[in-house]
Amino acid sequence: MKLVTYRTPDGPAAVGVLTDAGVLPTGQSDLLDVIRSGTLPEPVGGPVPDARLLAPIPRPGKLLFCGVNYSSHKDENPAAVFPDEPFFFSKLPSSVIGPDQPIRIPEPHSQVDYEVELAVVIGREGRGIARSDALDHVFGYTVVNDVSGRDVQFKDNQITLGKGFDTFSPMGPCVLTADEVPDPARLFVASHVNGEQRQGEPAANMRTGVPELLEFVSRHITLEPGDIVTTGTPAGVGAFRTPPLYLAPGDTVSVEVDAIGRLTNPVVAGWS
Repeated sequence: MKLVTYRTPDGPAAVGVLTDAGVLPTGQSDLLDVIRSGTLPEPVGGPVPDARLLAPIPRPGKLLFCGVNYSSHKDENPAAVFPDEPFFFSKLPSSVIGPDQPIRIPEPHSQVDYEVELAVVIGREGRGIARSDALDHVFGYTVVNDVSGRDVQFKDNQITLGKGFDTFSPMGPCVLTADEVPDPARLFVASHVNGEQRQGEPAANMRTGVPELLEFVSRHITLEPGDIVTTGTPAGVGAFRTPPLYLAPGDTVSVEVDAIGRLTNPVVAGWS
């Protein structure tokens, strides 16, 4: 089941089921409440006219991002150093936007990059989760674009600031429930800028898989329903191309995971 948060021109945010026929209403208003309930909603009507998709979870409790988790990093950046253990950083809930909302470039000189990531949506609270039980704590999966201001990130290793700007965490278009993803390693992630494919790699190429990532991060942090844990991005980002290819106003960037869908956002100037 593909669950979405949507809004109509004259209505509040609501939870729907995304189908080939359109968005079907569920009578629920908050996907976080659905996740906490542990029960999947059922459609209660026909397609909603003029439904506009929002981020599935507009304000997650925690956004825990895994970095340097594809071996192909070494192909594009020979100087890359792989950590001995999974490397995590946090992004800010205020950076989350949904499909078709604009990514805002902060300044004319900003070096803004894209990163497609498969993201795990936590469904059941856990700390000290064993990898053998980890997938039981997953509600579903979504797609996140880990937009990054490289000029800030790479200066004094300012990861939180460089990746935490408003609009720098596009999320969506839906949450695909875990019952439809028996093995997240079988998924394929990709990104496109202005229609040109920039990234594309099987999730099986992750250095550390989803169960191991959840085991590792839950040693230190209690994972709660609605938290987001990402799995890293493969080679192909703009920073390590020759010359670098950063996002600019007027661009359109899309990130996708095959079974989940494509998330597209325009890029605009944030200083005007």
